[in-house]
Amino acid sequence: VICNIWGRGMVKIIPILLGVIGSYLVAAVAGVIDFTPVAEAAWFGLPIQYDRTVFSLFTDGSLDTSLLITSIITIVPIAFATMMEHIGDISAISSTVGENFIQDPGLHRTLTGDGLATTLASLFGAPANTTYGENTGVLTLTKVYDPMVIRLAACIAMILSFCPKFAALIEVMPSATVGGISLVLYGMISAVGVRNVVETKVDFSQSRNVIIAALILVLAIGINYSTAGAIVIPLGAITINFSGIATGSLVGILLNALLPGKDYEFHEDKPNDTGVDFEIAQGESLVWQLAKQAGQENMVDGGTTTEK
Repeated sequence: VICNIWGRGMVKIIPILLGVIGSYLVAAVAGVIDFTPVAEAAWFGLPIQYDRTVFSLFTDGSLDTSLLITSIITIVPIAFATMMEHIGDISAISSTVGENFIQDPGLHRTLTGDGLATTLASLFGAPANTTYGENTGVLTLTKVYDPMVIRLAACIAMILSFCPKFAALIEVMPSATVGGISLVLYGMISAVGVRNVVETKVDFSQSRNVIIAALILVLAIGINYSTAGAIVIPLGAITINFSGIATGSLVGILLNALLPGKDYEFHEDKPNDTGVDFEIAQGESLVWQLAKQAGQENMVDGGTTTEK
């Protein structure tokens, strides 16, 4: 926080990294960190376990169809849940950056990229790909929006994935360090969400909007504090877990589509627009009518009427 507000130059751009390094060093000096796993880890290693990949099914020349179907049933709901998070994150980042990524490059392209990444990940036994809302907080703090930064970070992450010693260094990071960074990042994400609600003029005088918002908040936050920490759906030999964010997003989308009384209408996106283009439907919201009247007061001057 200090680096972001009072810092200059590079210090202002990388406040999160400086915060991690600083707190890590303090914890190391205080003797809080056990570096034994780091010392025991190898410098080089493959991040893939062959027995967890789809290719291991063909090793003995026979294909276990039941296992293949079970794997597909497991990954599809997770991919669907992460798709909900993807849409929300793209909208939040569009608002933060000031560019309409839903239009350019387009939500269909970003979802396709997410889907292809999930397909490749599932072949190698990795979980479904997901967008991270924390990145919205990073963009808000650093004000660095160049996509080249993400590309470089991705290349560096892929290189470091072949270094178990670095993975061990991350694993022994103090919980206080992770908590301090999360405190700022998740707070920024929440602030961006509130900003989107204000900018899109959501009318909370309508019971419909209040119910949708209430259920999203309770499910997204409350489920994480349940005994299981997620909604658990057992399907035979497998178990599907829906996180609070995924459940809240899915319920919000379904309720918005099913409940009557929408007070907005979608239109085509305008050039240089930074969000989904829609306007509040007239005649459905008393609050909106009053706001519109207040913003369009007529001034009569010498018989000429001009609009404010």
